[in-house]
Amino acid sequence: MSKDPVFRDDLFAGKRILVTGGGTGLGREIAAKYLALGATIWICARRQAVLDETAAALMRTHGGTVKTHAVDIRDAAAVDAMVETIWADGPLTGLVNNAAGNFISPTQAVSPRGFDAIANTVLHGTFYVTNAVGKRWIGAGVPGSIVSIVTTWVWTGSPFTVPSAMAKSGLDAMTKSLAIEWGRYRIRVNAIAPGVFPTEGMTARLDPGADAEARGVENPMGRVGRMPELQNLAAFLMADGCEWLTGQTIAIDGAGHLAYGAQMTRLFALTEEDWARKRALIKAQDAADKARRSV
Repeated sequence: MSKDPVFRDDLFAGKRILVTGGGTGLGREIAAKYLALGATIWICARRQAVLDETAAALMRTHGGTVKTHAVDIRDAAAVDAMVETIWADGPLTGLVNNAAGNFISPTQAVSPRGFDAIANTVLHGTFYVTNAVGKRWIGAGVPGSIVSIVTTWVWTGSPFTVPSAMAKSGLDAMTKSLAIEWGRYRIRVNAIAPGVFPTEGMTARLDPGADAEARGVENPMGRVGRMPELQNLAAFLMADGCEWLTGQTIAIDGAGHLAYGAQMTRLFALTEEDWARKRALIKAQDAADKARRSV
């Protein structure tokens, strides 16, 4: 493994970090960075096969240890049982709240079931994991660090993704609130608001049928995000040495939200036919994901 250009290679030696939604997308990339810097990693998501594949791939590339736990974080009891299992092997030192869900739709077409699918994962599920981990840190009198993945919509709002914008804003409020309440326990709570970092999940549900890289022309820096940039910020926020940094949501988006505000305003240009095509693509992706979970 080549020497990291930013951090020392043993930065996270002895650290134990749980990454929710760690089997794919941004969660997988953040887990990879922590693993490469010496941490023992737990990743959780709903699909055990995906978790096992990711764990094997990460360990082949970086060495170290990646452990997996299939769980639906919408189930509070299942979350608590997972965290108890992890603690039986030793306490965590860090948590990344990455598990999420999203899709684009005119809000008047969002069903209660569709709203709940997002809110139950992003808002409720994240709280269940955070509280299950946090109360054990407090009970044991040990410090910890939490990094949650939100969006720039917590400042700007976002049309056509209202369930996600509402839920992510709740995580931003949780970040500020717990930083105040849990600071006395030496628990730090921060969040990252990424701009466009193309992943399969983002493209499939937030821009189906589009070229994610083309979105870079909308950014002041003329490009989309590069994954090492996000990984480096996640590593900095999780590392020792900046313990007075807490309660912050930090945007990494090339100043996109400052320049243009809400990301999804471009969708006002879609016709009913365009929406029908995008709904069909999202439905097909959902069916494919469901089929993979049943394997």
